[in-house]
Amino acid sequence: MKILAIHGSPRTIRSTTRKLAGFVLEGAAEAGAKTELIDLADFHVTPCTACEACLLNGICVNDDDVPSLLIRMQEADGIIFGSPVYIDNISGQMKVFIDRLADAIHYQVLAGKFGCSVATTYESGGDDTVSYLNHVLNYLGVISVGGISVATGGITETVDAIKPAAKALGKKLAGAVMHGFSDPAQEAILAGNRAYFQTIVKENREFRPEEYERWVRMRWIR
Repeated sequence: MKILAIHGSPRTIRSTTRKLAGFVLEGAAEAGAKTELIDLADFHVTPCTACEACLLNGICVNDDDVPSLLIRMQEADGIIFGSPVYIDNISGQMKVFIDRLADAIHYQVLAGKFGCSVATTYESGGDDTVSYLNHVLNYLGVISVGGISVATGGITETVDAIKPAAKALGKKLAGAVMHGFSDPAQEAILAGNRAYFQTIVKENREFRPEEYERWVRMRWIR
């Protein structure tokens, strides 16, 4: 069992959000998971230009680190998204990365995985940011087991008080991987997303027959 955290702060190891994500990973490790944390700022992630070339073969025209990052996401059983709050939303680094996951979203390549989200903020926007990150996980076909946000008021040590809850979230995520986790509301959202995305899969079946056949096998296309 592997749990992967993707962290979107440009501060990398100095980030309060990274510390919070680390607490979640610590809890997952105590539950038996192998863990890994990725600092997006350490990787080359080119902004999406909406050229739609990836629709034809799943390959982006940009030569950067996103394909290797996606492979690491596919190899993980659980995914944690973490971002600081910048003007009541995720960081630019996180948004650019998420935009590049459009093809993974359309073809639901992470379906069946579980995840959660964390965020830190000075004062506002934390809960909304966690909600958005969990929304993206759902777009990817991932069921979220929850999330945590912390308003620090500029005091970094504030996040330490939430460590027990963060570790509990990590253990919950590991438990979902091992034993399953059901949320009818999220499952309905995922089904609705696939009903919408199947149009893209059908339209491109000649270019990507293997993906089309996978959707048929999964009974997402009838």
